[in-house]
Amino acid sequence: MTTVAEMIVEALAEQGVRTVWGVVGDALNPITDAIRRDERIEWLGVRHEEVGAFAAGAQAQLTGTIGVCMGTVGPGSIHLLNGLYDAKKSHAPVLAICGQVPLAELGSDYFQEVNNDLLFTDVAVYSRTVTAAEQAPTMLQAAIQAALQSPGVAVLTLPGDVGELELPKGTASPRIVAAHPPTQPSAAALAEATKLIDAAEKVTLLVGIGARGARDELLALARKLNAPMVLSLKAKPGLEQDNPYQVGQSGLIGNPAASKAFDDCDLLLMVGTDFPYREWYPVGKTVVQVDVRAEQIGRRTSVDLGLVGHAAPTLAALAASVAPKDDELHLSKSREAYESWVKRQQVLTDPQRDKGLVGRIRERFDNSEDLIRPELLADLVGRQADEDAIFTTDTGMSTVWLSRFVTMSGRRELLGSFNLGSMANAMPQALGAQALDRRRQVIAFCGDGGLSMLLGDLITAVSHNLPVKLFVFNNGRLGMVKLEQEQGGLPEFGTVLDNPDFAQVARAIGLHANRVEDPLALEQAVRDTLKQRGPALLDVVTNPQEIALPGKVKQAQAWGFAIAKIRESVLSEGDS
Repeated sequence: MTTVAEMIVEALAEQGVRTVWGVVGDALNPITDAIRRDERIEWLGVRHEEVGAFAAGAQAQLTGTIGVCMGTVGPGSIHLLNGLYDAKKSHAPVLAICGQVPLAELGSDYFQEVNNDLLFTDVAVYSRTVTAAEQAPTMLQAAIQAALQSPGVAVLTLPGDVGELELPKGTASPRIVAAHPPTQPSAAALAEATKLIDAAEKVTLLVGIGARGARDELLALARKLNAPMVLSLKAKPGLEQDNPYQVGQSGLIGNPAASKAFDDCDLLLMVGTDFPYREWYPVGKTVVQVDVRAEQIGRRTSVDLGLVGHAAPTLAALAASVAPKDDELHLSKSREAYESWVKRQQVLTDPQRDKGLVGRIRERFDNSEDLIRPELLADLVGRQADEDAIFTTDTGMSTVWLSRFVTMSGRRELLGSFNLGSMANAMPQALGAQALDRRRQVIAFCGDGGLSMLLGDLITAVSHNLPVKLFVFNNGRLGMVKLEQEQGGLPEFGTVLDNPDFAQVARAIGLHANRVEDPLALEQAVRDTLKQRGPALLDVVTNPQEIALPGKVKQAQAWGFAIAKIRESVLSEGDS
């Protein structure tokens, strides 16, 4: 006879699941024991369930298939929430299997009892509790299909005495339907879009992750329209390299060329993007938006025409119907601005930059302690990483440096908490990516605040032989918060971190680790870290005063930053 737990594990294995993340205990014991006896699935025990949820979400984003994590009764399941919210906002198909008190104790406010169905209502597209063995196959099937079709998070709760129950003889196994056939807008909608595009003199494209599978079609349309292309951060992999139309990112991590491409256009064509920052959209333009999710059309900026459909067939249809635009001036001016900005940025990656006359003058104001500039670290890692490396990045300044100095060339991939904006995501997501393939290079750009938040799961990298490479931007600050305060005219407050020597901590845990404070020693240290066969960490002491200005600085932001610096100076003098 087959138990409920054995059925679940068998169905997951048949679905292609190869790893399950969580902490063992109580109600999960029948399932973890079934995993122990099934060689197709690897159990990855973490020190904090949030790490397991982030790892499962990372795997789901990289593979497009279901990621699985587990949480024990009460607190163990609650710990999953932040990572599950990240999966929700990233549209990653994740199944969370959560423990519950025994059936007889449900509703009695038993020890550790939590109402999981209520707890996960907002984060999950499906959240149900199995109360009988006969229900389990159908509910598991419904949970997985809901997660895949949405895509999003599904939660299946298992009371402590249900997993070991035997299924009735002849019970059918779950059969998962996961097809997503491509769709395109109606002929009438495409004709209206063609009319609007033909009427515009200058077109700019804003492209997101939804267009990554349509690279050829996207480039063909950009070529026909001579249109510059602003990429969202999530669109960098697959669309950045060898793209003569792209002009980088917009928003706080953006550059002046992206702002110019927006400001100078007559029509903005949005493809597969839900770029959330309203203040960075151009105003007074005709806007056409292509998205497979109708609910996302028009929710960020006013749209003149929405096209519901997948990017590839929609772009192919538009490329075949629109009239070519022969004037290259809009594209050439945007590209010239972008290439000029890139050249200026590259100056910051010279380890000798602060040694020259101009550099020494600048250094007195923004790097008086001669610390390593974070741009240099990002550039060195980007140039030395494998062409198929997977990058993860913590929310904050490390994401800024990655977006500007790491090119997603070859088959590189990129993960981050780009929609939820959580701290502490880079290391857990790197663990998830590495568990998919221990031979592939996985690199995490860790903020010092983010790494220290879930520091205990460095142990997971060692105990499960996950050879991740962790680069710590150790500026002793919550860097993005510092920048936010200063742009608002506030002196820096509460952002200073009393960090340990992360290299010493990592070595005590079992990682290969080094600490670098000299810019001239950094290149060799990066090379040594990347060549390690096991997990490795490089703790890089970087300049906390280094700032990244967005593509278009508002007068209020510039004035606020100046006032904040004056206040900080006065406070420093008063404290001395």
